Amino acid sequence: MSTDVGRAAAPRATRREWLGLAVLALPTMLIAMDLTVLHLALPTITADLRPGNTELLWIVDIYGFLIAGFLIPMGAIGDRIGRRRLLLIGAVAFGAASVVSAFSVNPAMLIAARALLGIAGSTLMPSTLSLIRVLFQDPKQQGAAIGAWTGFFGVGTVIGPLVGGAFLEWFWWGSVFLIGVPVMALLIIFGPIVLPEYRDRSVARPDLISAIMSVIGMLALIYGIKRIAQDGLGAEPGIAVVVGLALAALFLSRQRRLEQPLVDLSLFRNRLFGIALGMVVLATLLAAGSQFLVLQYLQLVRGLSPVQAGLWSLPITFGVFVGSMSGPALAGRMKLSTLLSGSLVVAAFGMLLLSRVSGPSDLFLAVGGTSVIGLGLGPLTVLGTGMIVSAAPPERAGAASGMSATGSELGSALGIAVMGSIGFAVYRANLADKLPEGLPGPLGEAARDSLAAAVDVAHKLPAADSSRLLSVAREAFVHGLQTTAIVGAVLAVLLAAAATALLRNTRLPGPPPLAETDDPAKSLEKTDG
Repeated sequence: MSTDVGRAAAPRATRREWLGLAVLALPTMLIAMDLTVLHLALPTITADLRPGNTELLWIVDIYGFLIAGFLIPMGAIGDRIGRRRLLLIGAVAFGAASVVSAFSVNPAMLIAARALLGIAGSTLMPSTLSLIRVLFQDPKQQGAAIGAWTGFFGVGTVIGPLVGGAFLEWFWWGSVFLIGVPVMALLIIFGPIVLPEYRDRSVARPDLISAIMSVIGMLALIYGIKRIAQDGLGAEPGIAVVVGLALAALFLSRQRRLEQPLVDLSLFRNRLFGIALGMVVLATLLAAGSQFLVLQYLQLVRGLSPVQAGLWSLPITFGVFVGSMSGPALAGRMKLSTLLSGSLVVAAFGMLLLSRVSGPSDLFLAVGGTSVIGLGLGPLTVLGTGMIVSAAPPERAGAASGMSATGSELGSALGIAVMGSIGFAVYRANLADKLPEGLPGPLGEAARDSLAAAVDVAHKLPAADSSRLLSVAREAFVHGLQTTAIVGAVLAVLLAAAATALLRNTRLPGPPPLAETDDPAKSLEKTDG
């Protein structure tokens, strides 16, 4: 039964709303897991399906690329057709694509299935976040709910390799995709029971040209950034970045002219909205960049297996989760500028701990430093996300959630590209004149590309040369890790100073009421059944 949404004091969430949050947390964690769970299965996929190098890259990347590209259009579609409906449609599609991925018989089939997974995943992220905006009207409870949502996303990112490794111990490579099927089944069963529907019938159909610009622009930009991080600056990734930026400029220009744009640029008139979006991008940049290098340290410098690396990542998960959950609680006890600048100082301290890692024996220091980084950045991400969603009117919360998730994806790609590029530049510079004498030219060039390539080359050499190459390559990588951590610490301190200056005397805003004006042209409805 549908009821009009009227103005009222923000109600407190009941047991049903908290059960709804639990249902929403499942797909959130699964989406994050699917970004990393595939990495462990690549050797067996390669042996079974025999993809070429280009096909292998697309198997890995197409999922994340399409999630990033479709987030904003899917958020806008959810505002029109209903966020719960879009969530359930996405759950069915995600489950079906997971089954197709698991039983793929050739690389092309797996790439296509992973593409469908990415599109389906892009319906889930903005839908879950915008439904939290509907479920929790009390500002404190909404902050706690967004903290839990962010925490579960962080948990999923870290435990993906651990869960994938456990499945690969007992089952074939396709089993890592089937993890999502029971999760989606639970969402399909319980979603209609505990989640309300929310839509704005007055919202026009999403502008198709804007949607195409958004998808292609984000795909080109993320693709270019990731390829630069992996292969260095070249013509192809450079052109991709330029195309992405050009389409972004055209997209923004079109939004200014449309009566009902895909992205409401008037949100940026709210100074806190722009600041919050920047916070989310920069927080994920620091988190993704540091985690990217530390996970390589665990496996390639320390020599841990993927499952062991996953187990040692659990303290990192704990730091992220505690930081995410503590942000809303601390927001009610101190000034916003103090909380955010203090969180960034904590993250800077974690970076400094990471900069003290000097070799394989510093395992506790590497894990501890990264955990402190997660502890510091958790409140920043949660409060930034909450400010973005709260700044939007209820009928545009889906589009705002899509922008928040897109900011996270962009920050993650930039973190891996920027911090990874710094680390690898230092690695190559340190390794240049330390390679074993007599190493064949092609093998030497391969070893200079990355530590993973150097480890692979070492397995092809005599014992003495192999030991020498591993020693100097790992030392060079650690120098890169140290430099990157110092750069990250400086950036975090600068951001702390900026937060203090920009947010002085600013209080954390509460969400706009879940109500519309009495304008009869509006047809905003909340449906509980």
